[in-house]
Amino acid sequence: MNHWLVKSEPFKYSWEDFVKEGKSVWDGVRNYQARNNLMAMKKGDWVYFYHSNEGLEVVGLAEVSKEHYPDPTTEDPRWVVVELIPIRKFTKTVTLKQMKLDERLSNLALLKQSRLSVTPVDKPEFDIIMSLTE
Repeated sequence: MNHWLVKSEPFKYSWEDFVKEGKSVWDGVRNYQARNNLMAMKKGDWVYFYHSNEGLEVVGLAEVSKEHYPDPTTEDPRWVVVELIPIRKFTKTVTLKQMKLDERLSNLALLKQSRLSVTPVDKPEFDIIMSLTE
């Protein structure tokens, strides 16, 4: 199993919107590295849902329910989507500030490639972030 983090601006698409829909097609990714990350996602992988621009925090856990296929929002065959389902909202969110201050997370892709909307999360990093939600 691999682990990931996806970013969404809550004023455009929040965790609450995601839960209300019950699933989401993760579309609109137009960066090659983020696209490659989408293509590497496998059904059953866990995904942190991160509110960007507002909140700046990991708010919940999702799961990949369908692996990549062509992005239906464009005719350009280079772009793909995956489908995600919500697993649970965190009672205690993990802020960007907390992650930046935690030396164990110094190599976290979110911190190294802050503009990337889909990033991998190593298993140790995933476990550290999960422990901060409890």
